[in-house]
Amino acid sequence: MGKEKLKIALISLGCAKNLVDSEVILGSLLQHEMALTTDTADADVLLINTCSFIESAQEESISVILEAGQRSGPEPNRERPEQAIVVTGCLPQRFAADLPALMPEVDAFMGVDQLEEAPKIIRQAIARRREVLKIQSEHSGRRKQPPLPPPSIKVNRRPAYIHTAKTPRLPLTPGHFTYIKIAEGCNHSCTFCAIPQIRGRYRSRGPEDILEEARGALKRGVRELNLISQDTTWYGHDLLRLARKSPPSLKLPAEITPEEQDRAGLSAYLLRKVGALRGDFWVRLLYTHPAHWSPELIEAMARAKKAVKYVDIPLQHIHPVMLERMGRRTSEKTIRKLLEDIRRGIPGVTLRTTFIVGFPGETEEYFQSLLDFVAEQRFQKVGAFTYSAQEGTRAGVMSGTVPEAIKRKRLERLMRLQRDISLRAHQEAVGSTQRVLVERQLSESEAAGVEVSTGESGQTRGSTGRLLRLESSYWVARAAGDAPDVDGRVYLKHSDSLKAGEFARVRITDCREYDLLGEALEP
Repeated sequence: MGKEKLKIALISLGCAKNLVDSEVILGSLLQHEMALTTDTADADVLLINTCSFIESAQEESISVILEAGQRSGPEPNRERPEQAIVVTGCLPQRFAADLPALMPEVDAFMGVDQLEEAPKIIRQAIARRREVLKIQSEHSGRRKQPPLPPPSIKVNRRPAYIHTAKTPRLPLTPGHFTYIKIAEGCNHSCTFCAIPQIRGRYRSRGPEDILEEARGALKRGVRELNLISQDTTWYGHDLLRLARKSPPSLKLPAEITPEEQDRAGLSAYLLRKVGALRGDFWVRLLYTHPAHWSPELIEAMARAKKAVKYVDIPLQHIHPVMLERMGRRTSEKTIRKLLEDIRRGIPGVTLRTTFIVGFPGETEEYFQSLLDFVAEQRFQKVGAFTYSAQEGTRAGVMSGTVPEAIKRKRLERLMRLQRDISLRAHQEAVGSTQRVLVERQLSESEAAGVEVSTGESGQTRGSTGRLLRLESSYWVARAAGDAPDVDGRVYLKHSDSLKAGEFARVRITDCREYDLLGEALEP
């Protein structure tokens, strides 16, 4: 008999970009003949991919780690004392110097650059755990215990890694959609955000490499390609600098004009090329910064037949003072003009945005201007967060702190306003015919009361609106205006013509604040 494989269980927290990292980690483990399990209690190693974007995400990551430590930490009498714990992602990347003393139950920490080194680091974690158990066994009952061996720590302070189409990955999304990370890092200087410190400078993958990944996904039967990065509108600007060097280290396609290069980078080009691939699918652009939209990108989204008319554009605020304090590199005037251009240039577009309430210095007057803006613009999708100070950011030391109680009240007021706007928009959709992507059948537990909370969108459905109560024979689907995991859904009455992972034409029959109900039409 061969040697039994190590069993690894993964807990992936945070956004879709983190999920792609988890897929790369799992791909590397399979290359080294490690087995994967969804049973955390049965695993030899528990791998936790963390997020530290906002306070609530950081708290969730810490809570998951501590809970794991209670089951398998270095103390005796644990449930699984031999189970090693490895923590990766944004939390160790940001706090590598502090975590070992705070979390002695963790056997190894690895940063965002070490995804393909996971097998090696996991073996180091196992070795450390065995040494800990040996020390505890040899000194059991003694008053004085020798110091435990330190955990393995591997973190590059200046991240440079980015995967390619050839990097082994294990998809964690359902078979009908995937996330394609087109770039890593961020060059922006938003005062509230630590992502540039965590993820490093913006670095784009080559267009052909992205297209190779997209083709591979379509061959697997994927029906929706979601292009993601910290800012997809900044895609390719770093590659253009390489192309302009002498001698150039990158050759650009002749079809990209100098004007487009200056204004759109390579984002419009990439959207055109992905949208021109063969197959029946959607391509969606997520995480776009308002400062970097261009006429070329608007035109590309409008003309590419497979590009969904969906714009995800986090604005964060609208008052000029707040935008300046947030370091957003844009103004109220340019935002209003951009929204007007997008609506005019992309008929029928769905607009999603995100706002921060309670940012330092936000007065009632400034917040009211945000409410007025939301009421005027009538965005179909809005998420919102209360501001949380992040260590190492400029906003974290700003004056004008807003009390937590006021932050929460402002968030409630904003989301109450948006809930009414969303409901009216959905009421107008009743009776229409839409094309949807069918996800799966509704489970009995979901049917009892559909409620979704997501930290990525800052939106909670159900707790602030009416819960849907459906029969479990319903199907779950998404329209073109609904991104995976962060937006609403379309719940369809059972029909033999519906199939998970395929498109369907449906008629909308009813609605709630954030969701639609419908029935399938004959193919």
